[in-house]
Amino acid sequence: MINIDFDKDLERYPSRPFLKEQSIWAIKLYRWGRFIDSQNDGLFKKLKLQFYWLAFRLVETLTGISLPKGAVIGPGLRIWHFGNIFVNSGSIIGKNCTLRQGVTIGNRHEDGPLPVIGDNVEIGAYAQILGGVQIGNNVKIGAMSVVLSDIPSGATAVGIPAKVIHANH
Repeated sequence: MINIDFDKDLERYPSRPFLKEQSIWAIKLYRWGRFIDSQNDGLFKKLKLQFYWLAFRLVETLTGISLPKGAVIGPGLRIWHFGNIFVNSGSIIGKNCTLRQGVTIGNRHEDGPLPVIGDNVEIGAYAQILGGVQIGNNVKIGAMSVVLSDIPSGATAVGIPAKVIHANH
C-alpha cells in the first residue's frame, strides 16, 4: 500500500522531486510510518519505529512540515511551497488534496475533535482548519481563511471565520 499511495503522490509532482521539492521528503516519511504501523509487532518493528521518530523530527525541522503517521491521508497529496505546515495526528485528509505553506489542520482545544477533509480539496496558504469540521469533496479554501464550520462539497470558502462564497449545487 505504501508504494501505491506514494506513486499517486509522485504523479502530482514534477520529475525528480526529491532534488527539487522538500515537501516530498515529508510525504515519503509519512507513507513509510504508516507502512511500519501495518507490520506485525516485534523487535524489527520497534527498531523501525525508533528510526522513524528520529527521521520524523529531522524532516519536520528541515522542512517545517509535520505529517505524523497517525493522520489518515489519501493518495495524491501535493504540498506546494513547503514550510509551516501542521497536520494533527488523527486528522483525515482525502485523496488528491493540495496544501500550501502555513496550513494548519487540527483541533481547537486539547483532545478536541479533528477535521475530516474530503477528496480533491485545495487549501490556500496559511489557511487554518480547526475542530471537528467536515470539508466536502472538490472544495477550495482561500488563503488565510479560518475554517470553524462545515463546508459543503463543491464550495469555495474564504475569510475569518471562513464563509462559503460559491457553492456548486
